[in-house]
Amino acid sequence: MTLGKNLSLATIATAISVAAIASKPAQAAIVNYNFTVDTSSAQYLGSVEYDDSFLTGLGLETLGVENGLKVTFNYLGNNYTEADDVDFDSFPILTFDAGKFQGLSYFVADQFLIGSDPSTPEIGGNNFYTISNSVDTTLAGTVTYTKVPEPFAIGGTAIATTLGLWMKRKKKAALAG
Repeated sequence: MTLGKNLSLATIATAISVAAIASKPAQAAIVNYNFTVDTSSAQYLGSVEYDDSFLTGLGLETLGVENGLKVTFNYLGNNYTEADDVDFDSFPILTFDAGKFQGLSYFVADQFLIGSDPSTPEIGGNNFYTISNSVDTTLAGTVTYTKVPEPFAIGGTAIATTLGLWMKRKKKAALAG
């Protein structure tokens, strides 16, 4: 009887953890990335949030504010959002290649540009440029993006781990008794 209970609990724990961890590309979700800008003198933090239901996973694609893109970035003690981009309504954008996140294209006049190259604003990237005199760009650093795990995946993993530890404790108690 004990073996049957342990087996059923192990099956349930496995099912929960697989369901929590398995990716479901056909299901739309709000996706979050944190990004860090590293320059020779400082580090700056920001984040992007988007709805991936607009992506097909085919070829080069962009998502913008019309798709619900949200950007926050703290640079030199000032907080910037997507509305601060000089071409707001058309920019900022995120670029994807075959469904893979490539980077952000975000330009705040006389402050900074995040992208691949100033001459190709339609392609997001991982370079950070400072802007002066509205047009002079200087490569000042790099941008690193980190996907924020979905809360459900974290919760499912926690449940599976707890069930596993509980089963181990019960097994140890049964062997001792």
